[in-house]
Amino acid sequence: MSWLVLILSGALEAVWAAALHRTTQATGRRRVIPGLVFLVSVLASTGGLAVAMQTIPPGTGYAVWVGVGVVLTSAYAIITKVERATAARILLLGGIAASVVGLKLVA
Repeated sequence: MSWLVLILSGALEAVWAAALHRTTQATGRRRVIPGLVFLVSVLASTGGLAVAMQTIPPGTGYAVWVGVGVVLTSAYAIITKVERATAARILLLGGIAASVVGLKLVA
């Protein structure tokens, strides 16, 4: 169960990163809804990490949480055309995803 909470918390890390990106409009004005999504998701994400780390070693838990967040945030940025999908970027993100799976297998 802790691993599921950890993976979902990592996914919420991508949600708060995307919401943070959307808090400022092109005009420079702050947007309220993305700001609220950011606050709720960052609290839920870090809270889930804290719960998962009660039974998962801290180094492993943190690495998986960050890895899931990085891969999903980058995937979102590529899909929304904020970042370019280069072969190198895809290969390196695949390496991070493989490392997250590897940590689960050895933990």
